[in-house]
Amino acid sequence: MRRKESVFKTLDWLTVVIYLCLVVFGWFSICGASYDYSEHDLLDFSTRAGKQFVWIICSFGLAGMLLMLDDLFYETYAYLIYGVLLLLLVVTIFIAPDTKGSRSWLILGPVSLQPAEFAKFATALALARIMNVYGFVLKTWRNALTVGLVIVVPMLLIIAQRETGSALVYLSFFLVLYREGMPGTVLFAGVCAVLYFVLGIRYAEVMLADTPTPLGQFLVLTIALLFSAGMTWVYTKRAEAARLIAGVTAGVLLVALAVSEWLVPFNLVWVLWVLCVADIAYLGCLFLQTHRAAYLTTLVFMVCSIGFLYSADYMFNKVLEPHQQVRIQVLLGLEEDLSGAGYNVNQSKIAIGSGGLTGKGFLNGTQTKLKYVPEQDTDFIFCTVGEEEGFLGSAAVLVLFLALVLRLIHLAERQPSTLGRVYGYAVASIFLFHLFINIGMVLGLTPVIGIPLPFFSYGGSSLWGFTILLFIFLRMDAGRDARK
Repeated sequence: MRRKESVFKTLDWLTVVIYLCLVVFGWFSICGASYDYSEHDLLDFSTRAGKQFVWIICSFGLAGMLLMLDDLFYETYAYLIYGVLLLLLVVTIFIAPDTKGSRSWLILGPVSLQPAEFAKFATALALARIMNVYGFVLKTWRNALTVGLVIVVPMLLIIAQRETGSALVYLSFFLVLYREGMPGTVLFAGVCAVLYFVLGIRYAEVMLADTPTPLGQFLVLTIALLFSAGMTWVYTKRAEAARLIAGVTAGVLLVALAVSEWLVPFNLVWVLWVLCVADIAYLGCLFLQTHRAAYLTTLVFMVCSIGFLYSADYMFNKVLEPHQQVRIQVLLGLEEDLSGAGYNVNQSKIAIGSGGLTGKGFLNGTQTKLKYVPEQDTDFIFCTVGEEEGFLGSAAVLVLFLALVLRLIHLAERQPSTLGRVYGYAVASIFLFHLFINIGMVLGLTPVIGIPLPFFSYGGSSLWGFTILLFIFLRMDAGRDARK
């Protein structure tokens, strides 16, 4: 028997207050980024600030509507919502006009909408609905495949729209899966893939000392061998096997390095190849002797590590677009290109640095007023915060976002159902991913992939998408007692 109670009595008002603060601060940042000295009215609806104000008022009304719906509505129609958004993503591929190289915006009269922004909450709902089934265990192949498809399908459709940045946001769902029982090896493998890619690309043309050994391949293969020793120890507790792998790797490499340095220079990658083959054979023998899955897992890890290393170069040169390659090269320090791909980030750093401790004040930022930073009211909106509000203002914004993410995690943990918990973690993960990538992008710590800063970047689709994402969860949380 569900107890009927006013949603406003059980609503988490702390999260609502944080949301309102972020939206208001975001609007002032858009005013600062887009303001022209010839303008006299910030609420002029022909300006960016005026248009964003309209979107904000509409988002408040949308939030109220979402809270008025019964929380069971989102569970009942989760699959239908997901299906409709997938259909919309497919339609967008074919009818959306080409905008800056992507086909991701639907033109509806005077309004432009980006379905990819709304597909996030639909995917989160579908994911939560699937995992809310009694007895659901993520570790079974069937369940893992189903969950993987729910995440990957919208990713592929968004990539087909040439919106790689928006597609990468869906990787944040793997944090949810880890919370719900996904083996830590999967998350570890993802971290290793990033590490291998960075090292392999960054040091591909660098030689080790005075030897003809590519440093990138040398580092990746060595790390993979040492990781296999560590995994053997962690998962099997057989110290002798782990010591053998690590000891042989270190000993053989030291001897080979000495020979190549002082006697006959040769490519040490050949030695590493022999060590990798020997390691795989050794792990295979241990698996056949003991039938322990940990040895097979480590063996597969080694094979995949080698395969990823030699496919990363192909992916970088053949799959990524030229502008994406340049952005990664600039990030890794392979190219400077301050007049091209590195221009945005360089100007953003100058704007943030010029703000100092307390900033230049509202509407007083010189870098932003003179339009030195491209996309300064969308993807690079944080540079306006840094210039006008300084370090203190930037820190305050980050503290607000941290408070929001931590509060969402707290709310997710108190949910009585798997549906609420999974959806709550999905919301927190999406916000965390956007925050980390966008701020890192502005500071030159992550590649420029073009994703908005929640509640700050200009645009109705972004604001509405994040508002829907958040307030569906707040409605679920408000109805949690009725589910007990």
